[in-house]
Order: sequence, then C-alpha cells, then structure tokens
Amino acid sequence: MSELIQITQGPTRRGKRPLRLGEPLPRRPLPPWIRVRLRQGQDLARLRGLLRDSTLHTVCEEARCPNLWECWNRGTATFMILGDICTRSCGFCAVKTGRPLALDRDEPRRVAEAVRVMGLTHAVVTSVNRDELPDGGAAVFAETIRAIRAINPGCTVEVLIPDFQGSEAALFTVLDAGPEILNHNTETVPRLYPAVRPQARYERSLTVLGRAKARGARVKSGLMVGLGETAEELLIVFSDLRAAGCDILTVGQYLQPTREHLPVDRYYSPEEFERLRGEALALGFAHVEAGPLVRSSYHADAQAAAPLPIIPDAERDRR
Repeated sequence: MSELIQITQGPTRRGKRPLRLGEPLPRRPLPPWIRVRLRQGQDLARLRGLLRDSTLHTVCEEARCPNLWECWNRGTATFMILGDICTRSCGFCAVKTGRPLALDRDEPRRVAEAVRVMGLTHAVVTSVNRDELPDGGAAVFAETIRAIRAINPGCTVEVLIPDFQGSEAALFTVLDAGPEILNHNTETVPRLYPAVRPQARYERSLTVLGRAKARGARVKSGLMVGLGETAEELLIVFSDLRAAGCDILTVGQYLQPTREHLPVDRYYSPEEFERLRGEALALGFAHVEAGPLVRSSYHADAQAAAPLPIIPDAERDRR
C-alpha cells in the first residue's frame, strides 16, 4: 500500500453509517505473514516533517501501514483529493460516509507542491466518491494531474478513480489530462457486490476500464481477497478484466478496519497469492502484484514503466 495522504481543509463532519451485520464477530487473529515490523529512521522522520510543514494529514501513517517505508523510499505516494467524506458506504472501507464539504479549489496546487517537496518520481491521486457533483469530481482530477506536471515534469502520475456513475464524459475529462495509468478497482467478485460495494455495479466498473483502454490508456484494477469469494470466481474476474483490456492487476488481503465493517472470511497464504499471480499472468496481464500486504498503489512506479502485452490484431478488432 502506498502512503495515502489526505489534503486537509479543516474540521469535517463525521457520519460513517455503521454497516449492520448483526452482532460483531470476534476478529480473527492475524497470521504470522501479515505481522510486519514497522521501520523507523531519520529519512522517514524527515518526510513526516515535510508533510506536516505542508499542512498534510497522512491517513495511512496513522493506520501504521506496513508498506509506508518502502513506498516513500521508492519515491511514491498516494494523495486523496475531494475531501474525506464519501457519498457511498462500502462494507470494507473506513472512509466516513455523509454530506461532503465544498470543493477546495486550491487542492490541486497543494498536491503538486507536496509532490515537489517530497521529491516524488511517481504520484498516485485517488479520491472519495462525490456522487453529488455533476462530473463526480473529474475536473479536479484533471486539474491535479496538470498541476503536478507543471512543477514536477519528471514525475509520472497515476489516478485511482471512482466509477463517476458511468459517465463517459467524466472519464474522458480525466483521460484528456494524460495520466500514465488509469486505475479503477473492481474490489471483489460480482456475487459479493451487494455487501462490499452496494452502490456500485460490477458491469459498470468493467465498462469504465474498457472505455479507458479504448482511448489508449494504460489500465489497471485491483481486488481484495478474504471476503468469502471462491478461487473460481476470482479467475472469472481476472478473465473479465483482461477482456476489458486491463493491463495491470493488484490482489491483496482484505483486513477488517473495525468491527462495524465486513469480517475477514479467511486469510490467504503467500503460496496462494503466488498461485493467483501465476494464473493472472497466464491470462496476459503485463504486470501483476499479488500478496498479503499488496494494496492498489504497491510498486506503482514500476507498473508505470512495465511493457504492455502485444495484442494480436484479431483480438484487438474484437474489442
């Protein structure tokens, strides 16, 4: 998981609607392969100081993300724009649900400045869902990409976007700004969408990815495992993603944020992740990250430079 950075504007209202799952189940103990010793050091302290000086709030720092040191050391970080209140209530996500605040028009500039201060070589920009906005926040994504490029010409940019409620115009607004990677996570298998992503649609997510690929984008998606899916269901999703033109895939272990969120059905072993990676690569993905601690932006800088698979003319024509 890359460091997720929340650009703060001031106090925000709370209002995460609890997910009603009956009585909270006992939380499963973490297996040994997920217990990672956090690294500290002068470089990490320096970066944290730079962020605080720039009035940035690091969400994953507070969550003690085990990948924090590695991602920062590689010159990669993930910024969350459009506030910290989401209009959706996904069963896996710890972000607050409620009525978002007004847009912060200075946000793109502050993100770009943070990229410069941190000396990043690859920046990932993601957001909450803003379904109340006509374009879902697509214009702010585009402004942020352009702002980063204006003062950090050597930095590649990846966007992890919501589905924009299926708006083709909103998607093209983001693509026209020219991100190196267009990421939209499918998150889980279709059968589990009512509990995991109740306001999303699996087919809509595939359409977003397919439209992005048709416009020539390097396309990426990610899934969590451990929510009750089967191996067969995962392989069907992998195949669907390749059929949509997805180039890059990430697969990581779901970890329950609080007792009010969906419980972990089981923990996958490192060997199981390696098998999933092999199955995905056999389908033709250019790059696959699969492991217990893999998150959507893990090793994102390498993915931006990975060669894309060569698609036979007959397959390209079918798309």
